[in-house]
Amino acid sequence: MFIERIESFPDTTITLTNQKKLFVKESEQEVSQIATQFYQSIGLMPFLRETGDQNES
Repeated sequence: MFIERIESFPDTTITLTNQKKLFVKESEQEVSQIATQFYQSIGLMPFLRETGDQNES
């Protein structure tokens, strides 16, 4: 599963690509940093794009 979206509602909510939601205690920024580090460590960063980069006008 990949992370589709990270939001604060005020709880940090991670929405996965299969639309499942996870609620975590870490901040939105912490989750983003951890996910980025993980994706870099397994070599996926070149294949990922930020949500909203394409197909939105």
